[in-house]
Amino acid sequence: MATYDILIADDHPLFRSALHQAVTLGLGPDVRLVEVASIAELEARLTEKSDWDLVLLDLNMPGAFGFSGLVMLRGQYPQIPVVMVSAQEEASVVVKSREFGASGFIPKSSDLSVIQQAVRKVLDGDVFWPPQAFEAVAVSDEAKAASDGLASLTPQQFRVLTMVCEGLLNKQIAYELSVSEATIKAHVTAIFRKLNVRTRTQAALLLQQLESIPSQ
Repeated sequence: MATYDILIADDHPLFRSALHQAVTLGLGPDVRLVEVASIAELEARLTEKSDWDLVLLDLNMPGAFGFSGLVMLRGQYPQIPVVMVSAQEEASVVVKSREFGASGFIPKSSDLSVIQQAVRKVLDGDVFWPPQAFEAVAVSDEAKAASDGLASLTPQQFRVLTMVCEGLLNKQIAYELSVSEATIKAHVTAIFRKLNVRTRTQAALLLQQLESIPSQ
């Protein structure tokens, strides 16, 4: 029997253990599970090993702006299927998950059998979508353009961008990432070019396009 390697990325310990239990019960001894609680931890695991069979990704995690974690994963590791897991179950959220390249969506209100069914289907190369994934919800051209731009960033550029959007200065980001300020300046220049923006404010607005619930 093949053994599956699955990453569970969720910042709620209780829900991580619920997912862990559901997947273990569903797949038995044929599964190795690793849990992470932030985008930074997720990136570290993916850097160590890029042949995961599945990532179960919480929508709103530390280090992510809404769908930015999904977009980063699809851009950097297109070979790994990603299933979004969220308490936000409205059609707009599920449709965006599909548009931005996920292989499925598990509402957090699902019972164990649904979680198991979803995981099995995606591991078998299929997709798993709740009915609201097929409702008529338009994803804006801006959001699609933002998604394409973000997918082209390297993991380090992605990290720099999220820090820029949190309001950190270049020297603060350099300190956090243990690199020189000149390196951060070069990253910011490259990021702005890829995203086709000129200012930090424009970059932050672009990242907001990927928020799960649009800012009013």
